Amino acid sequence: MAEYIMVLLKSRITIMWSWGCRSFVALPDGLMWHVQGYLLTGWVKVLYNVGTDAFDVYFLNNKKELIKKVEEVYLDNLVDVIDYNVEKDGSFDYDQRVKQQYSISLQNRI
Repeated sequence: MAEYIMVLLKSRITIMWSWGCRSFVALPDGLMWHVQGYLLTGWVKVLYNVGTDAFDVYFLNNKKELIKKVEEVYLDNLVDVIDYNVEKDGSFDYDQRVKQQYSISLQNRI
């Protein structure tokens, strides 16, 4: 299952890179790794739920304590759900906050 989840993540690799991923750990029913994103610095754990035929995604702090759990995430939404919680929360001022934080412009994105 860990390899399958990695394939799903790599299907949108530029988004995955933005999370600052490292320290991947294969689990019997999923995958866990450390992220250093704009919204979360901590761990993401993705577990396959046989009963729902979907993934449960856990967002953990650096001590691996639960911050948030998102249930029934289907494979076509997995990257978006993780990105929303790790890097880009969809708030109207995201671009402005990133520009301010990192002193960069996001106006001319390709």
